[in-house]
Amino acid sequence: MGSRTHLRPPDDKVTTLVSRLPPSSTYFSLEFFPPKTQAGFTNLQARLARMTTAFRPLFVTVTWGAGGSTATKSLELAEICQRQLGVPTVLHLTCTNMNQKLIDEALEECQSVGIRNILALRGDPPREEYKDVLPDPGSKADGEEFVWAVDLVKHIRRKYGDYFCIGVAGYPEGHADESHPEAGKQNVEHDLPYLAEKTKAGADFIMTQLTYDVKAYRNYEERLRNYIDDETKKKLFKDIPIIPGLMPIQSYQIIRRITKLSHAKIPDDISARIEAVKNDDEEVKKVGVDIISELVEQIRGMPQPDGLPRGLHFYTLNLEKSVAFILERCKLLPTTSESEASSSDDSDVAVEGKEIVNGIKSQHQISNRAKRRASSVNAQPHNRVILGNRTKSPNGAATGPNVLSSITAKHEADESGSGIPASQPTRTHNLMISEGQGSLGREATWDDFPNGRWGPSHSPAFGEIDGYGPSLKVGPITARRLWGHPKSAADITDLFKRHVTGELHAVPWSDDVDADGVSNTGEGALRAETEHIRKELLDLINQGYWTLASQPAIDGVRSDHPTFGWGPKGEGFVFQKAFVEFFCASSAWPALRQKLIDASETDISWMKIDAQGDFESTETVSTSKTNGASSKRTPGTSGVNAVTWGVFRGKEIVTPTIIEAESFRTWGEEAYSIWGEWRRCFPRGSREEKLLEELRRTVVLVNVVSQRYVGEEGMALWKLLAGN
Repeated sequence: MGSRTHLRPPDDKVTTLVSRLPPSSTYFSLEFFPPKTQAGFTNLQARLARMTTAFRPLFVTVTWGAGGSTATKSLELAEICQRQLGVPTVLHLTCTNMNQKLIDEALEECQSVGIRNILALRGDPPREEYKDVLPDPGSKADGEEFVWAVDLVKHIRRKYGDYFCIGVAGYPEGHADESHPEAGKQNVEHDLPYLAEKTKAGADFIMTQLTYDVKAYRNYEERLRNYIDDETKKKLFKDIPIIPGLMPIQSYQIIRRITKLSHAKIPDDISARIEAVKNDDEEVKKVGVDIISELVEQIRGMPQPDGLPRGLHFYTLNLEKSVAFILERCKLLPTTSESEASSSDDSDVAVEGKEIVNGIKSQHQISNRAKRRASSVNAQPHNRVILGNRTKSPNGAATGPNVLSSITAKHEADESGSGIPASQPTRTHNLMISEGQGSLGREATWDDFPNGRWGPSHSPAFGEIDGYGPSLKVGPITARRLWGHPKSAADITDLFKRHVTGELHAVPWSDDVDADGVSNTGEGALRAETEHIRKELLDLINQGYWTLASQPAIDGVRSDHPTFGWGPKGEGFVFQKAFVEFFCASSAWPALRQKLIDASETDISWMKIDAQGDFESTETVSTSKTNGASSKRTPGTSGVNAVTWGVFRGKEIVTPTIIEAESFRTWGEEAYSIWGEWRRCFPRGSREEKLLEELRRTVVLVNVVSQRYVGEEGMALWKLLAGN
């Protein structure tokens, strides 16, 4: 056990929870990640409370950033799930680029909050070409101890005994990355001895990478069940829980990117269904619900070892609507009696007996709800409106204009009722909200169509369009193959020029590139709309503005336009403001800044940030002009600039792309971290490494949006930046 003494909490290990279920039942779990912004984190807490109440998963999992980059937030989120919401929680834990001290601190924290489950992962492969000095020089040996996931499994078992239930990753289509002995070649047979080693070291269950290929998954599971270990001569995986990973299809961009990054195959028939609706986010999501629901039913029909329930794991990307529809359609939601469904959640603690799961009763959910009701951590009374001027009829009933509906009346009271909390939404109501029904549902699922860093920063899903976070998306070998060995700023300029002309599929900040350095879109290196401003972008790059993102101005083209169209075909019109984002040398910034300030604020808006986090914008400069305050003050976060929107029949205005200060600041941190990742692809002290580090410290990141998009005015942005 660890060095600290802990009271052993109730046994809600994954394997224990599974063992309590009827053998013929099906259970599911949900995965969440810690949002990038505090507002997103706050909003996720409300979403989690609603989802866990409405869906009642057997357990949830919380991701862990590479090298412990999200350690604090991951542990905080895991504690909320485990203690506040009363849901058994599995914490992901990666071991590469982590020394033993950091690993043990995380495990000790898990013990202190009652977390009994760990998903032991390797994480990003160690890069031999460049190794940073560990924070504690004395821990070097410990740091080198964690190279593979099996090292982490062995450490947990050696130091913490059987306190933790340990899960490990499985790859139905084979594991592929550059540290693989056969780089870029996925091979299930090659992986099996390594999975066997993790299992013999103490792994209790296997959770797989996402899959859309049922045939591949079926073959994988059958192979595992029949695998005979060379050493023990036994079927090592015969009875171990194997939980397939499924990711609801949130958008066309996400599905293409995720499957390329993970090397997961999309079967041709599924791909054709998605391609047919790719320009309409709402239709993609609907088709995605159909596809995942079909996969669920096919997996449930596969044989299981005697006495072992079937499990499913959903990668939610912190979104709820698609998951809600899939769970309900597949009848995966634990059912309740009418009396329980129509009463408040507060009655859960008084319910005796067992809950029905897929028609068969289960005990653990009732005990979990009773446990969390007894905890003051989860005390969340609802406000009640106190009305002192209501009139009464002779029989005591309320009368007059202040009489409210029976539903509203649950949230109001006379003065004498001021100390009584209002009833909470029922589980049925929570499920309807998660599905987006009614005004509360629209409010709850407002970020149902994520658009990466171009979406709202207060969304729980902000910035995680592919679920991988900020990185090069490729390893050092591919990075050097793609981008060579830059030794001067001119070499960087050449990369950006080649990218805009279509010769180079990606630059280090591109999202749509897979581990082989190939574009994910299937439409070339850049979107077709870039052709309309290619000359303007090349002019900017030649001036030393290294462009990362851009779009031309569009004034009301039909939604079925072959280049700019999106949404329901033939049912509306779409609009765009011109914008561009780029790096430029800090020495060039003062002159550019003055040019932007001199431009009319009704014409453009701009933001700038550097590696030190020094932020400026149209707003901060305007404020300093007004009251003399420093232009480096922290800006407000209320400004949201819609740069793409659509007007459709029978719908509100749809704004899939916005630019705001908070999201730009968050992206700025990531963009500069990518400079750091790129330099790590070269030996310490090399000319390339020194150049990339110098550029990281000295370039500024700038975003400029034109407010003019009608006719010829749509070119105003490019003329301004070109100096014409």
